[in-house]
Amino acid sequence: MATFITVEGLDGAGKRTLVDGLRRAWAADGVRVATIAFPRYGESVHADLAAEALHGEHGDVTDSAYAMALLFALDRRGAVDDLSALLEGNDVVVADRYAASNAAYTAARVPDAAAAAVEWVRELEFERFALPVPDHQLFLGVPVEVAAQRAVSRAASDDSRARDRYERDADLQARVDASYRRLAADEWVSPWRVLDGDPDPGLAAELLR
Repeated sequence: MATFITVEGLDGAGKRTLVDGLRRAWAADGVRVATIAFPRYGESVHADLAAEALHGEHGDVTDSAYAMALLFALDRRGAVDDLSALLEGNDVVVADRYAASNAAYTAARVPDAAAAAVEWVRELEFERFALPVPDHQLFLGVPVEVAAQRAVSRAASDDSRARDRYERDADLQARVDASYRRLAADEWVSPWRVLDGDPDPGLAAELLR
C-alpha cells in the first residue's frame, strides 16, 4: 500500500506546483508515484455542480456551507475506487486538496460552529464515506495576500480559471488560512507539516521519506 500524502492551501498557494515537483522528484529516484487532484472538475457531476454554484448558478446553493461541503465530499466519495487502485499500484500517491480543504472552508464559513463543522466533515468523509486517511498532510503557508494576487494573475492569463465566489472573498480566504493552521496544529486525522514560502520539492520529498 502506498504512502498517501495530501497537499493543502489557499487558492494560489502553489499546490499544483508542489504536487508536480514532488512527483518529478520521486520519479527521478525510481519511486512509483501517482497524483490526483480534487475537486475533479470535468470528471465528477458533484464537482461540476459545486463549480457552477460558485460561479452563480443553482440558486442559493452556495448560501449553505454544508450543502457545498456535501458536494465536494461526494466528489471524493465517487473517487474511492480510483484512489484505492492508485494506492495499491504505487509507492506514493499525492493529492492536490483532500478532505482537509472541506474542513477548513466549512469551518471558515460557520465560525461560530467551527469545531462542530470540522467534526462533521471528519465523520462524513472518513467514517460514513470510508475515504482513505492520509499518512501525511502538507499545508502551504503562503501569506493570504500573496496567494490572492497569484489567483488574480492566474485568472487574468487563463479564462478557464476565473475566480469563483470563494476566491473573490478576501475575508473568507483569511479565515480559511486560520482554519488550516488550527487543523495543522491539532494534527487533524493524521500528521501535518506546515511549509512556508515556496518550498523546494526535492527537500519536501526528503522530509517525507
